[in-house]
Amino acid sequence: MKLVYELDVYKLAEELSDIIWYDFDKWSKKVQNTIGYQIIRSSDSIAANIAEGYGRYTPRR
Repeated sequence: MKLVYELDVYKLAEELSDIIWYDFDKWSKKVQNTIGYQIIRSSDSIAANIAEGYGRYTPRR
C-alpha cells in the first residue's frame, strides 16, 4: 500500500496550500483579515483530512 505522501491527491492538496500561502502576502490587509486566514486554514486542512481519512481502517503493519 502507498504512503499517504505518495498519493497524487495529497500532493495536489499540498501544492494548493503552498500556492495560497505564497499569494497571501500579496493580498491587502483587509482581505487577509476578513477571508484570507479562513482560506489559509481551509486549504491547509485539505491535506490533513486526506491523511486522516487514509489512515483509517487500514491493516496494521
